[in-house]
Amino acid sequence: MGFIFSKSMNENLKNQQEFMLMNARLQLERQLLMQNEMRERQMAMQIAWSREFLKYFGTFFGIATISLTAGAIKRKKPAFLFPIVPLSFIFTYQYDLGYGTLLQRMKGEAEDILETEKTKLQLPKGIITFDSLEKARRDQSSFFIDK
Repeated sequence: MGFIFSKSMNENLKNQQEFMLMNARLQLERQLLMQNEMRERQMAMQIAWSREFLKYFGTFFGIATISLTAGAIKRKKPAFLFPIVPLSFIFTYQYDLGYGTLLQRMKGEAEDILETEKTKLQLPKGIITFDSLEKARRDQSSFFIDK
């Protein structure tokens, strides 16, 4: 009788462990999906911000270019054209970020860094552990009573 009861308990325990493992896996998958969704939304906001900024900066750049060119022609001083050079770099960068391939190139460079330059990504003193966090928490907490 005890053997049958023990066998049933072992089987129930095994089933419960499998269920817990499946549940933990499902929860992890949901967390990963949620984090990816948040990342995608943040990137979309960054691209949208860049495109919106480009509209305003493009207007400023156009007016400044026309004004500086007219001033250079009217006063016969080509020095008025020099501010157009740095402004054109800013305009080109913003256009590339909003409508070009800058993000794809940055992604490719980041993947290359992850593959070939891992040492540059390491944290000082290594990866944070539970023990190091707990020690820091105890050091900062005036309410913690060590038994």
